[in-house]
Amino acid sequence: MQLVTLSPKFQIVIPKSIRKALCLKPGQKMHVVEYEGRIELIPDKDIKELRGFLKGINTNFLRENDRL
Repeated sequence: MQLVTLSPKFQIVIPKSIRKALCLKPGQKMHVVEYEGRIELIPDKDIKELRGFLKGINTNFLRENDRL
């Protein structure tokens, strides 16, 4: 875990190792979510990047009768 400092303008710098690991780019949009007392930043992805991300998911399960 890395420590960052909140600036007087309420800005933070994402550490280089995390930017590299997540392939973040300058100007990239992020979703900011407050969840159970913490802040989560979720990179906004282009819809084209999401193609195939559910490949291999198991779709064989019992559905409720009203959900067919």
